[in-house]
Amino acid sequence: MRAALSRTLSAVMTSATLRDLSRRLHAARRRLRGRLPEVHYFHQTDDPYSHLAAQMLQDFRARYAIELQCHVAPPPDDGAAPERDRLTAWSLRDAGDLAGRLGLDWPTPAAKPPSHHIALANAALVRSGPDFPLRAVEVGRALWHGDAESLARYGAATTQIEARQAMEKAAKLRQELGHYLGATFYFEGEWYWGLDRLHYLEKRLRNAGLARGTAEGPVLAPPADVTLESAPAPGTRRPELHFFFSFRSPYTYISVPRVRALARHYDADLKLRFILPMVMRGLPVPRAKSLYILRDTKREADRVGLPFGRIVDPRGKATERAIAVLHRAIPLGKGEEFAESFLRGVWSEGIDGASDAGLAKMAARAGLDDEFVRAALTDESWRPIAEANRAEMFQMGLWGAPTLRVNDGAGHWGQDRLWVIERELIAATRPAQA
Repeated sequence: MRAALSRTLSAVMTSATLRDLSRRLHAARRRLRGRLPEVHYFHQTDDPYSHLAAQMLQDFRARYAIELQCHVAPPPDDGAAPERDRLTAWSLRDAGDLAGRLGLDWPTPAAKPPSHHIALANAALVRSGPDFPLRAVEVGRALWHGDAESLARYGAATTQIEARQAMEKAAKLRQELGHYLGATFYFEGEWYWGLDRLHYLEKRLRNAGLARGTAEGPVLAPPADVTLESAPAPGTRRPELHFFFSFRSPYTYISVPRVRALARHYDADLKLRFILPMVMRGLPVPRAKSLYILRDTKREADRVGLPFGRIVDPRGKATERAIAVLHRAIPLGKGEEFAESFLRGVWSEGIDGASDAGLAKMAARAGLDDEFVRAALTDESWRPIAEANRAEMFQMGLWGAPTLRVNDGAGHWGQDRLWVIERELIAATRPAQA
């Protein structure tokens, strides 16, 4: 009964029909009030992704017939950012990759600004009003490049009390609208995080007829995915592609086909490094975060051509059973097929991985029979391996799935960073320079 309810509710929540109905209702309500469409942008001054997003705000606002409401918001609470130190270190590094790809301002090397500089930046921005897009770029550049003199000048007109009250108000609005992060855009019922998702918002605004006549194309084109264009050089050493993943991660599901394609194309040895989900490791996942991930995965799945939405959450028993089978399947060369089959089953086909029938069906598609599954479920030797994988991932400074690493290089988190992984695979399969 629980599985049937889960697959039905998730199918409804991720349906295009419900999404389109919500959009029409929001648009009708706005027209009745005679208002311009409002896009809310929540800026966190010490968030690297906010500094990158701010550099696009001026062009974004100019291209669409919208009213852009900008808010300075505080960092997420511990429930939404349970590994805050690792998140901070990762975002500093990841922002460098993203800034380089998009040609945006970012310091090299980058470090988290001191708290008194952050306070000055907040004070400088909370009363910016319509000038926010330009001011945010100036203040962000001063903050991230350590220009204390400019920060003091920018923030002189606002007291710390005023800044704190304005940020508390922004945090309350963000929570009421249903999110928790900085660098986020909200438009009529839907959220878009950072520059990685801005193209979805732009497509929606264009489809709604809100693009200004002089605008030529979006501020940001959809992100390039894996290209598989470069060929490995003959005789180069075969690289290892380490794939740290969780069966309970929907982003893992939509990454698996592309990860496997990368490994095949660049002749990489794909190492499947299974880990237990965050929630099974004692890390909380707030409801707002779960809902955003669900809806965001749906649009990302649509983008890469994968079905998604008939879900039976594999939390707990289902994940442990899947890892037990995978652990035994890897030495037989059937680990990749089983991992993809199980993930497709629980995230798009509504198969209950906690049931014997469901697990057997997903295993059979990978060529694993019932006897193999029964034997695997009696073997607990996967547990220390899962813990070792988690410990290694933490040593890399990362904590969530999917995380990938080429050879002994740095780890990269997220299915939308496969372009970085491909870049590193290309480098690993080129002849060594004399």
